Amino acid sequence: MRKLSLGFLAFSFAFLLAFQAGTASAGSKLNDEVTDLIGVDYQYGGTTTSGFDCSGFTSYVFKKFEIKLPRSSKDQFETGTEVEQSDLRPGDLVFFNTNGKGVSHVGVYVGNNKFAHASTSKGVTVTDLDESYYAKRYLGARRVLDDATYEAVAAYKA
Repeated sequence: MRKLSLGFLAFSFAFLLAFQAGTASAGSKLNDEVTDLIGVDYQYGGTTTSGFDCSGFTSYVFKKFEIKLPRSSKDQFETGTEVEQSDLRPGDLVFFNTNGKGVSHVGVYVGNNKFAHASTSKGVTVTDLDESYYAKRYLGARRVLDDATYEAVAAYKA
């Protein structure tokens, strides 16, 4: 039953993104990587498809594109260049304060105001930035993909 549910979730996610120009959509390498990981369980300290924590998930995804990220969300927040929320593009890292002590959660922006991340309650999932829990805890974003890499891995491909 779990495989059937995961397959349906992955298909639904891919279908949804396929019609969103300007997002990490069907045809983008970023979308393919994220879609393949939807439903993987959360595991504190996890860095593999056996289970991810948030920064393990982002590190795993970006490693597929030969981009090495620091291991912790706090250190990833120091990487790349700062991006305003209004200027987010697929592949940007988005950061949150979920424990009241500064940067403690990270995800990958996938477009259409949504980000993929390893949630403690849902595993790898896609969430809207306007969801109240995350909207209240949003800290900022960092761009780690240069323009050429963005075009190669995250831009919409017709």
